[in-house]
Amino acid sequence: MLQLQIIRERTQEVIAKLQKKHFASAEAVINEVLATDQIRRKTQQELDANLAQSKKISKEIGAMMGQGRKEEAQALSEQTGRLKEQTKTLTQQLNECDEKLKQLLYAIPNTPHDSVPEGRTAEDNVVERQVGTIPELPGDALPHWDLAARYQLIDFELGNKITGAGFPVYKGKGARLQRALINFFLDRATKAGYLEIMPPLMVNEASGYGTGQLPDKDAQMYHVGLDNFYLIPTAEVPVTNLYRDVILSEKDLPVMNAAYSACFRREAGSYGKDVRGLNRLHQFDKVEIVRIEKPENSYAALEDMCRHVGGLIEELELPYRVLRLCGGDMSFTSALTFDFEVFSAAQKRWLEVSSVSNFETYQSNRMKLRYKDADGKTVFPHTLNGSAIALPRIVAALLENHQCAEGIRIPKALVEFTGFEMI
Repeated sequence: MLQLQIIRERTQEVIAKLQKKHFASAEAVINEVLATDQIRRKTQQELDANLAQSKKISKEIGAMMGQGRKEEAQALSEQTGRLKEQTKTLTQQLNECDEKLKQLLYAIPNTPHDSVPEGRTAEDNVVERQVGTIPELPGDALPHWDLAARYQLIDFELGNKITGAGFPVYKGKGARLQRALINFFLDRATKAGYLEIMPPLMVNEASGYGTGQLPDKDAQMYHVGLDNFYLIPTAEVPVTNLYRDVILSEKDLPVMNAAYSACFRREAGSYGKDVRGLNRLHQFDKVEIVRIEKPENSYAALEDMCRHVGGLIEELELPYRVLRLCGGDMSFTSALTFDFEVFSAAQKRWLEVSSVSNFETYQSNRMKLRYKDADGKTVFPHTLNGSAIALPRIVAALLENHQCAEGIRIPKALVEFTGFEMI
């Protein structure tokens, strides 16, 4: 969440940045934060004065009792009783202010980086670069859902029978392709210096609030009500929360973790052609990379993560483009995001396969993740994460773009992981 001190000191700048992100109630919410903070600080001052007065009177009572001045001591004791009642009331008021302030701050998105372009929807995103050649497929080329059926790779109907739409069953070489991609992505992440983590697939409420999925994405997450757990929408949530309430030392940075996980998203409201086949699922596999960086290094780290993701797609011999997201299309928690899209030759459309984001101090402040710098000062680090990579649309593009008369060709870099060159 946004740091309260920054909101106090740079109020108009914060409001302007939130408006760039199309947070409609920016000015009203920020003003409410400042008003609540003012009440909280006033209450804290009154409580501190009350406690100081109580402590002073207690000492005076002790001295009077030692001098045999019991009646005077008794009179002061009655005053102490009144102060205790006031202290109780002020403490309750302070707790209520703290909770209201926390909930207000939870509901405010991160402010965008200066380089984020203006815009409201995905149509306003800026194409940074495009890499690779879009393949020309023959007229009888098939979309991936038909290829998956022809070669018995994925059974969407069986998944629908077992669970529901958006939960496919992978079979034979389809299942092996999934496993190969996971191993390929993890192998490349390890070689790039990321420490592999195998996290839980469910998190508690504190973890959801820590990385900002709650309360913003509550409706998009699967909730296990009996235990108040949430199925993870991405490995970013458990991996980043490894460092919740932790104080690192400067020498610990950068932290670089990679994790494979299944991901679960309700995707409420999704419908139409964009959700057919693997285009949009409720359960899917993904490898995530997470970094914790000193603030002055985080944007260089973001570039490095983008190079890593681009390198993976190039090894898979797929054309792709990189988009700098506009203010209105960014996630709630991000300060700057680059999306990677591969071209699906049979569907003749771009498919998002990765988002790489810098959250600056937004998540670390929520999680109370800090580090001590060389001077011993406690500092909030910047957190970053990226999909490296989400499997479904990568598989869709692999099947479609690499189809040929003999079947489906496997990219050379992947053959050692699949154990076969052709489907």
